[in-house]
Amino acid sequence: MGFRRHLQESPKVDLTPMIDVVFLLLIFFMISTTFIERPGLNIDLPSSSSEQIKLNKKEVQVYLAANGEIYLQREKVSLDELLRHLEHFGSVAAKKMTFVLMADKSARHGKVIQLMDTAKMAGFGSLAIATEKKVEDQ
Repeated sequence: MGFRRHLQESPKVDLTPMIDVVFLLLIFFMISTTFIERPGLNIDLPSSSSEQIKLNKKEVQVYLAANGEIYLQREKVSLDELLRHLEHFGSVAAKKMTFVLMADKSARHGKVIQLMDTAKMAGFGSLAIATEKKVEDQ
């Protein structure tokens, strides 16, 4: 009797479904990720026609909302807590850093001055007030 020998094929793994799943996960995370520049508050910056300055890589961003709430980076703080946080940088390091104030255009002027004075007391060498580029009417 002549039996045929069956050649055993080595098992092959098809990677196509795995690649599809990885791409779907990648797309899901790209769509669901949001990049928030402002920490959950709506700040309407004032308009200005002046040119943009180049900021230091080391900067401290302070937000002032229209209702007077102060945020350091993404954390809500009081004026006294802000001063304590800023003093932790030390006067030497603070002189090399930029204090960036992002105040809502309807925020009280007195509160803006208080924040600027707090930055000066903490020893910051430069202060930048954030604005939006003015749209020219044509």
